[in-house]
Order: sequence, then structure tokens, then C-alpha cells
Amino acid sequence: MEMDLSLTQTRVLGCLIEKEKTTPDQYPLTLNSLTSACNQKSNREPVMGLSESEVQDVLDELNKKHLVRDESGFGSRVSKFKHRFCNTEFSELQLSEQELAIVCVLFLRGPQTPGELRSRTNRLCSFTDVHEVEAVLQKMAEREDFPLVVRMPREPGKRESRYAHLFSGEVEAADPSDYSAPVARQSVSNDVIESMEQRIAELETKVADLLEKLGE
Repeated sequence: MEMDLSLTQTRVLGCLIEKEKTTPDQYPLTLNSLTSACNQKSNREPVMGLSESEVQDVLDELNKKHLVRDESGFGSRVSKFKHRFCNTEFSELQLSEQELAIVCVLFLRGPQTPGELRSRTNRLCSFTDVHEVEAVLQKMAEREDFPLVVRMPREPGKRESRYAHLFSGEVEAADPSDYSAPVARQSVSNDVIESMEQRIAELETKVADLLEKLGE
């Protein structure tokens, strides 16, 4: 299922997916609203300056791919658009809320680290921690029918690798040997706990003695 989407096509789809979740009362979007969403200066990388006619051209392209549709009611003078990117009756692509949120942010902001994805998807879904984000990304990367994301080579001086979506063609993947799994949290031994409890008990005794002396 290769969609081979351009940068402007992913921007339009990303905006429709985002606004469906964050501003449902204003969704589907008019051409004017969609153009403004595409050209936002926040939460967009790169920032664009698309005209309404350019956005309309992109909508026409996406309509031919059956990825958007005009939802205008009968007799309406203003066209309104919604995406058909996934989770529709006739769509091959069925995504969970977390998977769709990740794809949306990758469409709007380009490659991201798991930490960036956790913070930048907070209006679209919820993740317990970065480990949960990594688990979802791994599941998306290992889909048998159509991998959705790929882990990119780590940038010099960076601790985390970035992930990119695969809806616009192939992306250079990281060498598996370059991956270092998250360090597991160290457990505290029983001996350490007993030692700490003993020290606390000794301190409590000393404090009680001091309070008694002060009372006298």
C-alpha cells in the first residue's frame, strides 16, 4: 500500500487529522481554515506559505487517491473537507489512536525522536512514558503488510534516534547494531532497604531524646 505522498500532501492530511481531534466542532474544514492550518507557524516543520489555490490543488490530488472528500451539504456554498486516510469502511489502513497520533505528528513536523513524539502527541492521545512510545513505534515498523515508520541513523551527538514515516517513499534505516536499548531501572536490594530503615530508626530515637531534653 504505497501512497507516495508529497510534502504538501502530508501537510494537508496531517492538518485534517489534527483538527479532527483537537477542534471537532470546526471539522470538516473549509478551504480557508485548512490553508491557515497548513501555514501555522507553531507545530509545523517546515513552516509553509501556501495559497488557497495551492491547497485546493493538493486536495484535488488527494481526492484522486481517495484520501480526502468534500463533505459539503446539499445547497452549501462553502466546501468542507475531511480526510479518508485511515479507519474508514473501505480503507486498507486501520490505525489505533496512538498510531494515528504518531503519523499525524510525523506528517506535520518530519522525523521525531520518541521523546519528542510523546510530548507532541499529547493533544491527540496519551502515552504513559517514552517506553510505551517506543513499543508502538516498533509495532508500526514491524507490520507485515506495510511498515509505517522506520528508525533513522542516529545523528552525531544525539542520544535518541529519530523515526520517519514511510508514506512518501523509502527512508534510510538505521543499522540495527547502532541501537542501544533503554537502560532498565536498577532495583534496590533488600540489604539496602534494611540499612536505610535502621538508620531512620536511629535518627528517630535521637530526635525523641532531644525533644525530651528540650521539654525538661
